[in-house]
Amino acid sequence: MTIERPTGGSGGRSGGDQLLSDLIELGGAGVVIVELPDPNAAEAPSGGGAVRIGVHRAGPVPADGLEGFDILLSVDAAAPRPWVSVAPERLDQVLGDLRRCVERQPVAAAVAAQVLRMTLQLPFDQALVVESLAYSMLLASGEFHAWRAATPARERAEDDAPRVALVKEGSLLRIRLSRPGARNAFDARMRDELVEALAFAAVDPDIPAVELSGAGPAFSAGGDLDEFGRAVDAGRAHLVRNLRSPTRLVHDIRERVTARVHGACIGAGIEVPAAAGRVTAQPGVFFRLPEVSMGLIPGAGGTASIPRRIGRRRACYMAISGADIDLQTALAWGLVDAVEPAA
Repeated sequence: MTIERPTGGSGGRSGGDQLLSDLIELGGAGVVIVELPDPNAAEAPSGGGAVRIGVHRAGPVPADGLEGFDILLSVDAAAPRPWVSVAPERLDQVLGDLRRCVERQPVAAAVAAQVLRMTLQLPFDQALVVESLAYSMLLASGEFHAWRAATPARERAEDDAPRVALVKEGSLLRIRLSRPGARNAFDARMRDELVEALAFAAVDPDIPAVELSGAGPAFSAGGDLDEFGRAVDAGRAHLVRNLRSPTRLVHDIRERVTARVHGACIGAGIEVPAAAGRVTAQPGVFFRLPEVSMGLIPGAGGTASIPRRIGRRRACYMAISGADIDLQTALAWGLVDAVEPAA
């Protein structure tokens, strides 16, 4: 068993850095790596904020004693859930990448692991509340502020174009993200228009089927980065995030919803469709959760929707690594249900 401790996030030593170092020593952040099977594995702390990674290099894939792990990596190409299969020659590289991800953003990685440990124990609505509370807290963190300072928001001309298109064809309601020039990036207007469309679908008895898709080269490139951190009242933003959640509304009518995704599905671009009862994908699609690299966690419902499809350990791997997940892997994990030809 090895314990990797991040060196303290961004910048030089300060009172805040010393506090973070103290938290790391107490298990509040960092990485614990356990080679499995390991007779001493039970001695490693399973709580706190340290991201606990189990590694399988040889022999049968362990099936017991896995509850305390946040991420499980195996060289077995057919390793079942909750394992993430990694080619033997890439295993140490993947471990190194995970270490560096945690070292760059130790607080966000710790919070992501903590939220994902709870999510499947809660009803869907409550899991969304926990996610939003954690997300709101991280918006005030030094890690997010450092990312925002390094990635300043752009000032843009007001765009009044509709963000969502609705077409009703008999008993089918087609809801299409229609901001292709921005790769269907979710801004507040798109969120609100999508919420209105889904609320309409939920109450209309003549709409037994709903299709969710995106116009242009990508289903969605995720949240509009220029809006991140603009809310001046974190408490109000939390309430709005819960009251106007497209992911919750998709989940509420999930048996009626098919999400058809293609191209880039980043952040909200997979968090929202993952709540649908059926997800189909076109060849060339890929999925990514980049929020931890920004000092945040998935905040569009992904810590509730994605684990319910692929399990919390694979979701934690996606969130902390920020790695691209290809179509073959997404199918094997159950992130998508089927492949359909390109339109």
